[in-house]
Amino acid sequence: MSRTDLGMPTFPQAARVSTKDAGLRANLTHATHTIRAKRAAAVAELPDWPRLRAAGAAVKDHTLRHLDHYLLQLEQAVTQAGGTVHWATTAEEANRITADIIKATGETEVVKVKSMATQETGLNEALAHHGITAYETDLAELIVQLGDDKPSHILVPAIHKNRTEIRDIFTRTMAAWGRPAPDDLHDTPAELAEAARLHLREKFLRAKVAVSGANFMIAETGTLVVVESEGNGRMCLTLPDTLISIVGIEKTIPTFRDLDILLQTLPRSSTAERMNPYTTMWTGTTPHDGPRNFHLVLLDNGRTDTLADTTGRQALRCIRCSACLNVCPVYERAGGHAYGSAYPGPIGAILTPQLRGTSTPLDASLPYASTLCGACYDVCPVAIDIPEILVHLRERVADQKDGHRAERTAMKAATWLLDHPAALSATERAASATRRLHPNRLPVPGPGKAWSDARDLPDVAAESFRAGWKKARGARTGTGTGTGTGTNEPKHDKDKDTPR
Repeated sequence: MSRTDLGMPTFPQAARVSTKDAGLRANLTHATHTIRAKRAAAVAELPDWPRLRAAGAAVKDHTLRHLDHYLLQLEQAVTQAGGTVHWATTAEEANRITADIIKATGETEVVKVKSMATQETGLNEALAHHGITAYETDLAELIVQLGDDKPSHILVPAIHKNRTEIRDIFTRTMAAWGRPAPDDLHDTPAELAEAARLHLREKFLRAKVAVSGANFMIAETGTLVVVESEGNGRMCLTLPDTLISIVGIEKTIPTFRDLDILLQTLPRSSTAERMNPYTTMWTGTTPHDGPRNFHLVLLDNGRTDTLADTTGRQALRCIRCSACLNVCPVYERAGGHAYGSAYPGPIGAILTPQLRGTSTPLDASLPYASTLCGACYDVCPVAIDIPEILVHLRERVADQKDGHRAERTAMKAATWLLDHPAALSATERAASATRRLHPNRLPVPGPGKAWSDARDLPDVAAESFRAGWKKARGARTGTGTGTGTGTNEPKHDKDKDTPR
């Protein structure tokens, strides 16, 4: 992943600012609640949704286990169909390859289809260094670009903007990028869409080079698939002379039969539609139809390392539907910018630290950007167990030298206590005896106080589970004393270090 995000504040620091933005929270709450309600209705139409979900996960898992085979098959199929395949190990390499292809055409402008891969590599900024201007053609991406902003949602990059803010952006900046906005532009959706349509049409008709990503790549035929809702993708994928597609290697699937499954789950999970309004497929080049030159840049950028992690590799199943963002209470309050990555929300919290590593404070903080409520797993159409990966990544962060010191200290203390049953029992009895004196908040400054500033401390039970269990067992057998110190106390075998 592009390293341009390094040096950004950690997630807690960024979220502390964004959660105070009442306008941002209102925009996000309205949008995410609307989308999640529509998605739930669309999914409920399919009685076999659980089977589709399991089938999608199985397809992705099978592909990932044999990714080396399917990538070579894909390369051969694309080449035979007239395309050129490039392999990019890093984001910088993908950007350099793309810039070289564009410069070879003699063009200095390109139109773009919405693409998370190019967001990940920071392609627009990289092309600008080569004197090449990239024009975003997706409406939300256009808003973000004209507003000199960053996307904050995978599917709806401008979800943090309301209609009035969008009208102001169009009025203020459109003229500097091409056709200006109408003087009397209002903030109705129809007028905003028409202003964008007229502005973009000039770009479509002039551009000789287009850049895209892809939702899927079919290994058996070398076919790439883009699904979208506005038709801008269809224009970019068919009108220019040269098409460059930058795609993560995990977007590969073996056959068209597999595509049938994913084209049922993706649109319902993302836009709550039964199918996308535009589904464009292309295989290499075809004389007198579409681009004359096609280049496929296969992007690794940390994916191979992620694949080697048997727990974390689930993240590579992701089909970028963004359903997990729309149900996440943390995303809803903090917004997408707080994640400091092209991938915000729960999927970003597990994908970004695996692609970029956890060596920076920002990336090490992302696995903690979750309540572990599990809502993201429930809605994921390919059954990625995001909470499991979050915990897995937290272990990785805690184990590394620059991890969370307070958490490491707490875990060491807990480990010692659990290794000494007598001390644990004494601590439990002391906590139960003093439970009425416990405060609702921790008064001592430090990480514990910061944690309890936003939540009440949990109540301590009148007796521990161990004490209650001994009483219950004593009552059944008639041998227990019920005092917590009787003969039913589990004995600790110091040699085996386990109760017997």
